[in-house]
Amino acid sequence: MAVSLMIIEVLLFAAARDLTGRDVVKVEVASPVQHADANSVSETQAGDVGNATCVTVSCILRALGQQYPELRLLLPSCRLAVDCEYVGPEVGVAQDAEVALIPPVSGG
Repeated sequence: MAVSLMIIEVLLFAAARDLTGRDVVKVEVASPVQHADANSVSETQAGDVGNATCVTVSCILRALGQQYPELRLLLPSCRLAVDCEYVGPEVGVAQDAEVALIPPVSGG
């Protein structure tokens, strides 16, 4: 399976924004997944099921840690939201999806 690179734009909030000094970062992620429904097929389920290209949430989180080392300690406690919904680590994410890194928050 051919591997290409995708650029995923990730919105940052709270502590993640404070650590990077940015509201949005662009992450370069290897994209071995090809399928029709980017939100329902995991990397291990990928095959010749369509023509949309995506990466998994876990790939995005790994790339964030590599490309933005200041986030490494925070990432294990963060969630990723795709198109305004929290998603698990094996969910596929299309390049044009809205992706947000949500750190833990506390109220007062």
